[in-house]
Amino acid sequence: MVIKTDELPAAAPADSAREPSSQAGGKGRPGAAELPSVMLLNGDCPESLKKEEGPTEPPQENGLDEAEPGEETTGQEVIVIQDTGFSVKILAPGIEPFSLQVSPQEMVQEIHQVLMDREDTCHRTCFSLHLDGNMLDHFSELRSVEGLQEGSVLRVVEEPYTVREARIHVRHVRDLLKSLDPSDAFNGVDCNSLSFLSVFTDRDSEMLKDAGKRKKGLEMDPIDCTPPEYILPGSRERPLCPLQPQNRDWKPLQCLKVLTMSGWNPPPGNRKMHGDLMYLFVITAEDRQVSITASTRGFYLNQSTAYHFNPKPASPRFLSHSLVELLNQISPTFKKNFAVLQKKRVQRHPFERIATPFQVYSWTAPQAEHAMDCVRAEDAYTSRLGYEEHIPGQTRDWNEELQTTRELPRKNLPERLLRERAIFKVHSDFTAAATRGAMAVIDGNVMAINPSEETKMQMFIWNNIFFSLGFDVRDHYKDFGGDVAAYVAPANDLNGVRTYNAVDVEGLYTLGTVVVDYRGYRVTAQSIIPGILERDQEQSVIYGSIDFGKTVVSHPRYLELLERTSRPLKILRHRVLNDRDEEVELCSSVECKGIIGNDGRHYILDLLRTFPPDLNFLPVPGERLPEECTRAGFPRTHRHKLCCLRQELVDAFVEHRYLLFMKLAALQLMQQKASKMENSTSLENGSPPSLESKSEDPLGPEGSEEEGGSASGLAKVKELAETIASDDGTDPRSREVIRNACKAVGSISSTAFDVRFNPDIFSPGVRFPESCQEEVRDQKQLLKDAAAFLLSCQIPGLVKDCTDHVVLPMDGATLSEVMRQRGINMRYLGKVLDLVLRSPARDQLDHIYKIGIGELITRSAKHIFKTYLQGVELSGLSAAISHFLNCFLSSYPNPVAHLPADELVSKKRNRRRRNRPPGAADNTAWAVMTPQELWKNICQEAKNYFDFTLECESVDQAVETYGLQKITLLREISLKTGIQILLKEYSFDSRHKPAFTEEDVLNIFPVVKHVNPKASDAFHFFQSGQAKVQQGFLKEGCELINEALNLFNNVYGAMHVEICACLRLLARLHYIMGDYAEALSNQQKAVLMSERVMGIEHPNTIQEYMHLALYCFASSQLSTALSLLYRARYLTLLVFGEDHPEMALLDNNIGLVLHGVMEYDLSLRFLENALAVSTKYHGPKSLKVALSHHLVARVYESKAEFRSALQHEKDGYTIYKTQLGEDHEKTKESSEYLKCLTQQAVALQRTMNEIYRNGSSANIPPLKFTAPSMASVLEQLNVINGILFIPLSQKDLENLKAEVARRHQLQEASRNRDKAEEPMATEPEPAGAPEDAASQPQAAKDPPSPSLQG
Repeated sequence: MVIKTDELPAAAPADSAREPSSQAGGKGRPGAAELPSVMLLNGDCPESLKKEEGPTEPPQENGLDEAEPGEETTGQEVIVIQDTGFSVKILAPGIEPFSLQVSPQEMVQEIHQVLMDREDTCHRTCFSLHLDGNMLDHFSELRSVEGLQEGSVLRVVEEPYTVREARIHVRHVRDLLKSLDPSDAFNGVDCNSLSFLSVFTDRDSEMLKDAGKRKKGLEMDPIDCTPPEYILPGSRERPLCPLQPQNRDWKPLQCLKVLTMSGWNPPPGNRKMHGDLMYLFVITAEDRQVSITASTRGFYLNQSTAYHFNPKPASPRFLSHSLVELLNQISPTFKKNFAVLQKKRVQRHPFERIATPFQVYSWTAPQAEHAMDCVRAEDAYTSRLGYEEHIPGQTRDWNEELQTTRELPRKNLPERLLRERAIFKVHSDFTAAATRGAMAVIDGNVMAINPSEETKMQMFIWNNIFFSLGFDVRDHYKDFGGDVAAYVAPANDLNGVRTYNAVDVEGLYTLGTVVVDYRGYRVTAQSIIPGILERDQEQSVIYGSIDFGKTVVSHPRYLELLERTSRPLKILRHRVLNDRDEEVELCSSVECKGIIGNDGRHYILDLLRTFPPDLNFLPVPGERLPEECTRAGFPRTHRHKLCCLRQELVDAFVEHRYLLFMKLAALQLMQQKASKMENSTSLENGSPPSLESKSEDPLGPEGSEEEGGSASGLAKVKELAETIASDDGTDPRSREVIRNACKAVGSISSTAFDVRFNPDIFSPGVRFPESCQEEVRDQKQLLKDAAAFLLSCQIPGLVKDCTDHVVLPMDGATLSEVMRQRGINMRYLGKVLDLVLRSPARDQLDHIYKIGIGELITRSAKHIFKTYLQGVELSGLSAAISHFLNCFLSSYPNPVAHLPADELVSKKRNRRRRNRPPGAADNTAWAVMTPQELWKNICQEAKNYFDFTLECESVDQAVETYGLQKITLLREISLKTGIQILLKEYSFDSRHKPAFTEEDVLNIFPVVKHVNPKASDAFHFFQSGQAKVQQGFLKEGCELINEALNLFNNVYGAMHVEICACLRLLARLHYIMGDYAEALSNQQKAVLMSERVMGIEHPNTIQEYMHLALYCFASSQLSTALSLLYRARYLTLLVFGEDHPEMALLDNNIGLVLHGVMEYDLSLRFLENALAVSTKYHGPKSLKVALSHHLVARVYESKAEFRSALQHEKDGYTIYKTQLGEDHEKTKESSEYLKCLTQQAVALQRTMNEIYRNGSSANIPPLKFTAPSMASVLEQLNVINGILFIPLSQKDLENLKAEVARRHQLQEASRNRDKAEEPMATEPEPAGAPEDAASQPQAAKDPPSPSLQG
């Protein structure tokens, strides 16, 4: 059973790359048999993923199958979740009773949240809910409350305040006042982020209202369709300001001028005994200054002034339980504006205001006024420790929380949901706290625990998190590359943590780990093992080595725990020698350390070499690499010796070997059978020779190519493998076959396929015992093969997928993600570009080449920027960053840096400053950098790191040579380094003044890497849903995906990339099933979520905008559809530029909509651009180009320019004829259309002749020009967006179901074969896809069936 849990369909965020696979053995998954369809691959994961979607592990095989609890059936489990809701009546003071829909597994607390969000009750925070006079417990589930049922009445009862409750109340009121203010999103705090969708959709809903009043015929309202100049095809200008259009609601209504804590806090003892909790100072919009007491009974005015304390109540003596009610009393402006503000707040889509799970930073921001804000000020100075969750006086024990959530039970679905939700929540809180701490450390606000050592060596503890800097302390990494190695080690370690977390073995614990890059420094934040700080490292490490393999120890319990991870992670259990020449057994790399904490848990840390080394970048004297590697110029010396293969590569390699293994075995068995048939007497006729010759074959690309085709052959092989496994050595020849095949593919077992790697091979300082020399030799060979596989299979595979447009990266992040999914590290980027250059389809890869070069340049610049920043002190930061950007991007030949000393010159300069922030040595060295020097360094870095020669000496040359855009380079470097710049138009090309001044650099943010915990059950439902849809069962698919959405929400909360993918697919399904309103609503959520979670100009967001435009058009919201498409085009221009295959699709969409609203000339500009782009990227003979010709012809027809129309349609017809043949329906349609055009042209010519002959008296029949109907435009839109409604007859459906059932039985059979060997390497083709794609020419590349790609 191939269960894949780690691939994010279509929307994996760049940083999550791909979480390591193999879930903890499918722990009591909804019994496998009930989910037959999990096996089938989703049809709409970017095809990029299809190749890798091979077997992870069969759930039972990773050593976790001893006691598999909870194999309930899905049926029962799902019921638990779908408890039916009911409604209760809420009675709150001062408003009409209202009813509220609740569900039994909600907590009472969630009703509190709803009431604090509702417009009429939002100003209450300190209350309890009573049922029949009994107070409900905050944390109890509704189903456990006795007597609570449909129609029960819940009474809201005001509770007395405490200091904590009063603070929460003030904070909540401040949040309500700031609810429309985007400054938190621009400043990247409190998980706020930006969204601009409403700017483009609101206009239309208002227009719709007006139009509805005027007249009913909405179809053809005059719409202003002219896009701004910079969006039109061919425009060279790339403005930055439209990226963040100004939202009307952002000019917030002023309710108060000032609301802050008073200087009279805290109350003196005698006032405390009167119930005073704290004092507030308020200046109302009418300029009245008042002092307010928060007491246990509520809020009232007192008689204090700024200089005189008088706590007696002032008149009017009005005591209010809510601060808002009190302010309503004393300020009419407040009352009016607060009401309007809350109305607007409630009208906003909830997705615009819900916090995201991890902070998203914006790389541009407008100039904002800095307003007074008591809560922000208080947060900054109370360092918010522990106050984050309003638990004053105690910090969170992160380690305990992280480990306890992992220990939660996971026997059935509700338990697993609870566990995954807890794990996810703690991780996202830990990431936020670690990020704040890391910034505090670098900004110098945290005291070191070893303050007397030099700055690089210092370590810090803050909020129960341990922080260390990415420098080589105590020459730990001396043999591995010193500081460079110390810089990469944390990222490798984080990958290891990710992997072990995903395998999720009970009893094995990892540390919470977050890696933060900030101001040029890398900070690792880790949770603290209990007791580790009290003892020496030597005493506490009971497994592994603290000196890279000189002294090594092992421990039976650790071996047992790690043995369980060895199969999913493909790690070989092996022996090494320690300093006393004793053999020590390990099941991980030597530097993986095991420490038992004071809490008795078994922790593993330093997982930086979880995966085997990458020999292409690790020259070993006396070792020769395979020919594929040496041909490509490997091995190359890298800056450090910690280069590892990615987990994706290891998986792909093992899968490739498995295929080979099956082929070899099958080949031999066939030959044996054949020889039996021929001559039953000659028994010694197994054919090793063919095997040998086969195994010599360097595993060329054939393996990956044939996966699809050999599915049926492999089914036979599977049966063979089963017979071999079942037969207990009665037939020695079949055993021999298996043994030979195992030997040929480097399996460690001779009876079954099992390829694993020893991560310590080629590790400096590690020695192996004599007895293992043969095994070590095999392992070395395996590593060489893996290095060759990356070059001979994975990189060519990537380039092929790009040529076929199976993957369409649009910026650096999406390109990196596509590479990482194939297990190609970024250090191979130069090799990928070399291959692109040599590719026969070089022109069709133009976009990949541009993105790759841009990525190469900005990554090299980032490496330089990192060291550049380390020499800058805080006061010179904005000057230094703007100087760097000028050298990098501005055409101005000699920018001069402004030294920070310009503003203020101190008379006494004290030279002896003790505790400097890290690396503040010579603080002005950065100021002498010149553009020439920087670009020279960039070219050098590109050569040294990526082995690629850049042909440019300045930014203008780079732009000229490679067709790059400066604005794109600015975006890429800002995202990579965390710079935030001012939103304005920059004149990069001016030779008279530099592009950036120091006022243009607004902020520098951290770049954070962290673990992304997964919702496994939800993911299975999602995949089953996709599989169902793929087979054409839309209804069932829809139900499963809705279920997945519920589960995702249960684990992640409302905001997450995976939920985004879920919503997109739901929208697509509803659209296909004809429910446009539902499609619109789901897609709107998907767009908002993508903007909030991935970024407003992330390529995924651009895709979502396009889908939403289509559904808007289908719902007759034409002007919205256009403004959404224009937005998508603007973002594409900014992120990449015009010359991208995706632009053809976008322009076809825009052209069609404009055609629909009769803007023919505009429409032609876009459609003709689309035609040009399609021709370039798909070749002049492609069906996409034929379709493009047809669309252009239709517009010319509408303009009555028949000659041009005929010309284009003829071109289209020729393509159809050559590609599909005379008899294909597409060719026939085109030929019909040609006839029709010819007739119209003839009619027009006649009329013209008539006019020439008879002058003005001519009797002219009126010409029939057809404005296109909306239906025909929509039909074409569906075609180009790959939505095909395929009519299936009843018979087809029956055949389809039979086929699915047959495949299901096959899978069952393979599943029962259990432990014989690993699962099959290929998935069955998604059933229901008609075999020849040619029968749907419209969708040349789109998967058939109501295709839901992307």
